[in-house]
Amino acid sequence: MTLTYPDQGVDLNSCDLEPIHIIGGIQPFGYLVALSSDWIVARASANCGALLGRPADEALGHPASTFFTPAAVEQIRQRLAELPAGQVERLFNLPLTPDWRPFDVAVYRAGRQFVLEIEPSHPGTPRDYLSLVRPMFDAARQASSLEDLCDIAARQMRRLTGFDRVKVYRFDETGAGEVVAEARGDQIDSFLGLHFPASDIPKQARKLYTQNLLRIIADIDAVPVPIHPALDADGVPLDLSPSGLRAVSPVHIEYLRNMGVKASMSVSILRGGQLWGLFACHHYAPLSLPYATRTAAELFGEFFSGLLEQMEIRTTLAQHETATRLHDDLTAQVAHGGSLLANFDRFADLIRQVIPFDGIVGYVAGDYVSLGQTPSQAQFLDLARFLNTTGNGACWSTHHLARVYPPAQAFGDKVCGLLAVPVSRVPRDFLVLFRREYAHEVLWAGDPGAPKQAPGPLGDRLTPRKSFALWKEERRRQSKPWSGDEKAIAEKLRVTLIEVILQLLDASNAEREASARRQQDLIAELNHRVRNSLNMIGAMVSQGQRSATSLADFCSRVSARIATLARAHDQVNATSWAPFPLGPLVHETVRAAFPESHGALTISGPQVLIRPSAFTTLAVVIHELVAHSTALATPEGQVQITLAQTATGALTLSWRESGGAATSPWQDRMALAIVERSIPHELSGEARVTFHTEGLEAFFSIPAERVQFMNDTPPPSPAGSQAGSGPAAASLLSQRALVVEDNIIIGMEAEDQLLALGAHTVDLANNVAQALSLIAANVYEFALLDVNLGNESSQPIAEVLQGNGTPYAFSTGYGEVPWAHGPKVPVVTKPLDSIALERAIVASRLP
Repeated sequence: MTLTYPDQGVDLNSCDLEPIHIIGGIQPFGYLVALSSDWIVARASANCGALLGRPADEALGHPASTFFTPAAVEQIRQRLAELPAGQVERLFNLPLTPDWRPFDVAVYRAGRQFVLEIEPSHPGTPRDYLSLVRPMFDAARQASSLEDLCDIAARQMRRLTGFDRVKVYRFDETGAGEVVAEARGDQIDSFLGLHFPASDIPKQARKLYTQNLLRIIADIDAVPVPIHPALDADGVPLDLSPSGLRAVSPVHIEYLRNMGVKASMSVSILRGGQLWGLFACHHYAPLSLPYATRTAAELFGEFFSGLLEQMEIRTTLAQHETATRLHDDLTAQVAHGGSLLANFDRFADLIRQVIPFDGIVGYVAGDYVSLGQTPSQAQFLDLARFLNTTGNGACWSTHHLARVYPPAQAFGDKVCGLLAVPVSRVPRDFLVLFRREYAHEVLWAGDPGAPKQAPGPLGDRLTPRKSFALWKEERRRQSKPWSGDEKAIAEKLRVTLIEVILQLLDASNAEREASARRQQDLIAELNHRVRNSLNMIGAMVSQGQRSATSLADFCSRVSARIATLARAHDQVNATSWAPFPLGPLVHETVRAAFPESHGALTISGPQVLIRPSAFTTLAVVIHELVAHSTALATPEGQVQITLAQTATGALTLSWRESGGAATSPWQDRMALAIVERSIPHELSGEARVTFHTEGLEAFFSIPAERVQFMNDTPPPSPAGSQAGSGPAAASLLSQRALVVEDNIIIGMEAEDQLLALGAHTVDLANNVAQALSLIAANVYEFALLDVNLGNESSQPIAEVLQGNGTPYAFSTGYGEVPWAHGPKVPVVTKPLDSIALERAIVASRLP
């Protein structure tokens, strides 16, 4: 029989419009029963007589319990209760019918009905389909590259399924595909490296592959089985999008027949929720796979997708590091007042290291400079006017310039592709990278541009191509395409040039006093952004502890490390990047790790200042020593720090613990690596760590250029450095507190810290009006005000609090409040630190 689509009004002149998800039938290797919400048979495939014991039409309207065992019905009910929309639940070897025959059942929802797709269980098939894919997982994990991963995956999928050919088929941005890996039988022709046009897998089919991850066609010559009734009482056909039995489009059947294929299977490969490609499996005889085997293949496809995601993450991290290095190098080049174009050779070399090109043009403020293979200046000025029309300031690229800009034909083969990076907003200036012609052949499985075929068996509407003979396309006047990573780095470069380099370049050409003022503004803005980013990261990690208890220790350590970096930044920034005393650094770190009590800490030796270039590194090392100290964690323990100056002026720091627990190398490998490797790697110093029965002993040497000695007087230990000193922090508050913050994550972190300090209730406001309304309705023991609230400031709130005598403090990422306020109002610098917040609360109450 021939299936007809239920909606006869659909225009089938385009493959992209074919409604393959409502095809109205299934393949004959299974049965379909659709039930209403009250478990009445609403639809059934025409072959259900063999399953239900009566013709499909006679089964309609009867309860499911008429045909299925109570135990089977109950199992299906349980699975349906937890079944999300769009998902498929599987039951294997289920005794479904009264004769206790085992079946494999798929359950999914379709509108107001739910559908059972039923297949006889294959004897001898493992029930645990995970056992089928575990060896495949292990093999795929050994891949060292994407090419290697695809090759291993194709071979493993063929081993699992037994198909004659398994291809890893990757889509490009146009929907066309390429066979990037292949496993096949000895007598099977190779498709490796061949390209297929986008029309071979139409848009609606590609969309369906993101919803239904596995599609099998067991026999292209099998007669499809219609579903009765085709339309429900509302005239709606059954949506078979999640179906594993869905009948096959006549167009696709003819396509496979033209290829000589008798059975096929496709397994989706997704990356970031988008269709990356397929495992495309072909067999030259009918082939029916057990449902458990198909489930294992689908699971392997999802695992493969996960490995792709991991590779993408590694690529993204490497790209970020590259962009950061480029940013730093470019900033260093122009930060001293140099001209971008005057240093263009060096500038171009830096970019070439991360984005290969054959020519480069800089066009800034009407000045033109070029290197390598580029258009002439006159040609470029015309091209620049075209580039002004290509977007709203973002980077723009093409590997086939002449196709979108016909005058590029005159450039010949030396300029065929370009990547344009806008380096200003008004007027529009550009940095443009050019690539020469990359003449090459693309191998297609058939001519992708072949004219329409004569009418086929489906008439003059939908007729797939018949030829898959090798067809070579010679591509000329095109460059090598710009990769996604290259375009992402270019976008980061654009931001760098606009937000940092060009601002510094403009400042260097102004008078000295104005230049210093603008540079300070830029540093403050960057400081503000970095602080807010750190605060958000710390807050998110901290908040994540409540929903992922198994990661609590990890989150705590990451939060502590971020806080250490922020605290080190504050301490150096407070001295305008002058050398900072080592003693306060150590004591602040201990107090942050042990706010209530800890073992004794003694520092002996000369007073020493740490220069900014070494301060952050040493702060992180001290933090890890403190955080992992068994002596400081024990009231009876003691840590002795001995400082000394060598004959060469270097600083030696000896850390010895006693009275603590016996130690062995830390399980936290990252922490141990920081302690053992940071100072040698970053400061060219020395580090040795020994674990013994009463704690840890460490020795560090820091080169003379990183330190500054004062005298031989040991640095004083501040109050609170001994065990048990200081009041409990939680006694600072006991009533209602207010947080005014326009960022919800930062606001939630502040709320949590105030609750931890004893506040009974914390109200959160995000603007001036909301805050003033809360103040009018409540009495607050303390208020924390973010200085900037979007387009507002918190100054009006501060004035009201000052008037009614409510203690308050400001929080800001700038380090200062930009308007006049009471000299005794404390300021807490972001990211929020519990110690700084405690001090602010105490300071806000002082007369």
